[in-house]
Amino acid sequence: MTEETKNATHFGEDVFGDEAIRTYLSKDTAKKLQATIQEGKPLDPSIAGEVAHGIRHWAMDRGATHYTHWFLPMTGSTAEKHDSFLEIKDGEPIMLFSGKNLIVGEPDASSFPSGGIRSTFEARGYTAWDPTSPAFIKRHSNGATLCIPTAFCAYTGEALDKKTPLLRSMQALDKSLTRLMKLFGRPEAHTGCTLGAEQEYFLIDKEYWKKRPDLVLTGRTLFGAPSAKGQQLEDHYFGTIPDRVLSFMNDVERELWKLGIPAKTRHNEVAPAQFELAPQFEELNLASDHNMLVMDTLRNVAEKHGFKCLLHEKPYAGVNGSGKHNNWSVNYGGKNLLDPGTDPDENALFLTVLCAIIEAVDKHADLLRASVAGAGNDHRLGANEAPPAVISIYLGDQLAEVIDRLEKGEGGKTKKAGTLKIGVDTLPALPKDATDRNRTSPFAFTGNKFEFRAPGSSVCCSGPMTVLNTIVAEAVDRIAGELEKAKVAGKAKPGEHTPAFHNALQKILQDSLKAHKRVVFNGNGYEAEWPLEAERRGLPNAPDTPSALTALTKKENAKLFEKYGVMTARELESRHEIFLEEYAKKVRIEGACARDIASEMILPAVKGEYLETIQAFAKAESVGVSSGTSALRESAVEIGTGLDALKTGIKKLDEALSAATPSAEAEILSAMQALRTTVDALEKRVSETRWPLPKYRDMLFLY
Repeated sequence: MTEETKNATHFGEDVFGDEAIRTYLSKDTAKKLQATIQEGKPLDPSIAGEVAHGIRHWAMDRGATHYTHWFLPMTGSTAEKHDSFLEIKDGEPIMLFSGKNLIVGEPDASSFPSGGIRSTFEARGYTAWDPTSPAFIKRHSNGATLCIPTAFCAYTGEALDKKTPLLRSMQALDKSLTRLMKLFGRPEAHTGCTLGAEQEYFLIDKEYWKKRPDLVLTGRTLFGAPSAKGQQLEDHYFGTIPDRVLSFMNDVERELWKLGIPAKTRHNEVAPAQFELAPQFEELNLASDHNMLVMDTLRNVAEKHGFKCLLHEKPYAGVNGSGKHNNWSVNYGGKNLLDPGTDPDENALFLTVLCAIIEAVDKHADLLRASVAGAGNDHRLGANEAPPAVISIYLGDQLAEVIDRLEKGEGGKTKKAGTLKIGVDTLPALPKDATDRNRTSPFAFTGNKFEFRAPGSSVCCSGPMTVLNTIVAEAVDRIAGELEKAKVAGKAKPGEHTPAFHNALQKILQDSLKAHKRVVFNGNGYEAEWPLEAERRGLPNAPDTPSALTALTKKENAKLFEKYGVMTARELESRHEIFLEEYAKKVRIEGACARDIASEMILPAVKGEYLETIQAFAKAESVGVSSGTSALRESAVEIGTGLDALKTGIKKLDEALSAATPSAEAEILSAMQALRTTVDALEKRVSETRWPLPKYRDMLFLY
């Protein structure tokens, strides 16, 4: 057996998937469970006991002794509380796992942020089994644990996690698309969303990481002068992967494959020591869970190879930061609705969905921006390696021409396609890959999907995808409603693609494009002129997290989420409070860390350098040596000036940290940046042996 074949046989071995279901469950129970998993049908509660019994046997056969309800709290990470299968019955130890243990848990978990939904003294929190995301085995150095993906909610039923709103948003989009598909004469089917999450990350030697308190406590370097060589030569991007890193990547993929995660692509990214892992597309909820496991696996395997995996959006200044490109598409009955079809009817449907997405993104750009807001991403968005904070859509020249002609009601030919009018003549087949990629766009059409490039590398995919599903559901719903009105007026019959139906559809899409085409931008989002152009178009620009999160406080946005059953106004308000508090805490942690490093590590080193230089100057003068004294004097003045600035910078940062004003975080960040400018300049003046922190040139190169 080849190594490739051997690895393939291990795929999914630690997942309670199809093979395990068939092996450990009866045929009837397996069929019912599969219907829930594959078709989104409600779970039959009568099978819970047998499923629990089968999962326990499977897990114990795989070496598990404990189980946990694995969930996604509002911290942005994963959570788990382990319980053993051990029970004492009639004085004898036995291994049990009931249907109740499987379906629901009461972990308390009162210390997780809730934004006021629950109080610490009212601690009940519940986890509920999500059968659409399969149970899996999580291995550690001395055992294994059965992990059951669950939703996490309060006693009131309000969502305390990131999974529950995602599942609700998927249901909302399903209902809206089912309504639209009925008008197109399509048989009722299941709506599926797929996601491919490209995960960028940095690796650093663990020994360097230990010597950087800023990396240990905040995930990014708060100080560090640029290395003489960074990414200027563009020689790291897609370059030969270093052997040590390749060995790490191989181990990561083996672990992911065991968990049923189809890790497919790996390569060097643009910045030194930066890499990317990309899986094949999966069902959205599962892909979101899997990405959380990807991040866990990257961190865990890195330890075994003497690395630390950095998932912060901007661990190093002056080189590219890390994003998580969310490649999203939607299908109905297995047909990708973002794939231009082979007949006029399919193309009409494609353009309808495309126009709905354009409308959704333009109307709710503020919510999309809020969904990717965070202290780490603030350092990445708008830099020259990431899309700007202005949300826009890239379609490519050909599709842009298609919607332009559609808006104007023009027929004729495009450069590559035929007649465009959605009328009696309808559209001929469109090319399947009608666009190039645009790395500067936050939301780009890439052939048969949209790539949401704004999310940061540490974000949980469920947040941005919840927003995207919900706003698209609203736009699809509105278009379907307009079509239904046209039908009632006798302009079209349900399911019949008469000229009247197409004319009504064309008018609806034209009106939508006239109102929302402003969000389409095919140019270079890195250019300084684009934010000015965006402002002229009336597009919102929230440059930082506090301003971006105001979208969660708007009444119209609360009504949107309530209308589609995704979040109540209280749930949305809680998220605004949680995210804003998280931002403030992270900024203050960074500020305190920068102050401590500067005062406890940098200041003594600079004092030592200054004293040594002064002593050398005094010694030279005392013995009557003139050569070199001017250089020593100049160095002493430069270091002394830097020392004064350092002391002043530490004091100002300390004062900013002590302030309790509404603008405190902005003042802390400003003071941190001023202090960093001073420290980074001093790094170039203090001797290598005395400087207390590993430098960029040490940390960024792993060869």
